[in-house]
Amino acid sequence: MLIPTLLGTLSMSAMTAIDGIIVGHGVGPYGVAAVNIVVPIYQIMSGLGLMLGIGCSVVASIHLAQHKPKVARLNITQSLCFATIVASMICLWMLLFPHLTAKALGSSPELMDDVVDYMLWLIPGFIFEMFSMIGLFVIRLDGAPRYAMWCNIIPAVLNAILDYVFIFPFGMGVKGAAIATSMCMVLGGIMALYYILSRAQTLRIEMPKFSQKSLRLSLRNIGYQCRIGVSSLMGELSLAILIYMGNVIFMRYLGNDGVGAFGIACYYTPFFFMVGNAIAQSAQPIISYNYGIQRWKNVAHVRRLLLYTSFVCGAAVALMFLFAPTLLVGLFIDSASPAAKIAIEGFPIYATGIVFFILNVAIIGYYQSIERIQRATLFVVLRGLVFLIPAFMLLPAMFGGKAIWFAMPATEAATLLVIVTLLLFDRRRGANRS
Repeated sequence: MLIPTLLGTLSMSAMTAIDGIIVGHGVGPYGVAAVNIVVPIYQIMSGLGLMLGIGCSVVASIHLAQHKPKVARLNITQSLCFATIVASMICLWMLLFPHLTAKALGSSPELMDDVVDYMLWLIPGFIFEMFSMIGLFVIRLDGAPRYAMWCNIIPAVLNAILDYVFIFPFGMGVKGAAIATSMCMVLGGIMALYYILSRAQTLRIEMPKFSQKSLRLSLRNIGYQCRIGVSSLMGELSLAILIYMGNVIFMRYLGNDGVGAFGIACYYTPFFFMVGNAIAQSAQPIISYNYGIQRWKNVAHVRRLLLYTSFVCGAAVALMFLFAPTLLVGLFIDSASPAAKIAIEGFPIYATGIVFFILNVAIIGYYQSIERIQRATLFVVLRGLVFLIPAFMLLPAMFGGKAIWFAMPATEAATLLVIVTLLLFDRRRGANRS
């Protein structure tokens, strides 16, 4: 499960990074800053898809373990329908009020035109992004992780090609990057829907009934899926808050160049999240299935694999940021520019939190897989609100602008400390199954 899932999710992160590389060289640091202003919207929409995707996947896994395939199919169908409705409403709001949305995201007057231009062309792809996010969970659960991988890789490769064509030969600026990304989100959604509608072995679309009782049961099922997956939504929201707060604080202390420097870090941050998320998503069907039939030894074995893999992957990524910041920054913008110098100084500091970041994401995914909803939600709230916002506000005020880079490492380390403390407390009480 892990290798195709990891390759697939990293390819989607690569799609975002390629946007930044081409925008950085084709438009400049202010183009990177403008795109980074819009990133929180992408994180919110991805969070909705992850919430419903992991929610319906956990529920469907347990129903399959209990030999109830029709109920599993109904939950997946309900999730897709609900996602379509919610995503459509959010996209309509942003299309009607683009400048208000850009201002709320923290855009400066100098960046406003580019921010709005990028956002308007990106919005049409978000509904298909919902289909892709939910569909990939379903496809992996149906036993086709390689197809799920290609649903990510093919759009990512196409995005790289279209980015270059639209920005350099056509000179379309950030609008070209947005069109390329939107087209690739549409392609990924169509590929996922194609599998579910025509190739699925077990988890096909199951047409729901439209009686009052059926609608009431559908809302109940959606509510339970959202409860299971809400920590995934909040995980994406915490990433959105990280980016939003970083944009605001960097703008306050270091201006547009600071936002451009932080924007480069934010192109890499989804890689951290996707590594942890891929590990959690790979383990989730196995954990949920064995949890459903109460094979506790199998659950414990997969949990150990999840932790070891997260640590090794996190350490490997952190080493790159510690020892090659100039190379990583130079991929996006000229290494001699003011924004690049800020980023090169900050990357080694930022790197100290990567291992903690990946471990936290994977552990939260584990708790979702065994229906420990309150525990998973607690950890997301800690890393997304309780620790993160004070770290961004207090560290630069106490130690200067450079200390902004410590906000993420401090937040993730504090969250992991709480996780370990609660785990030791559970073991003392004899709650070994958790």
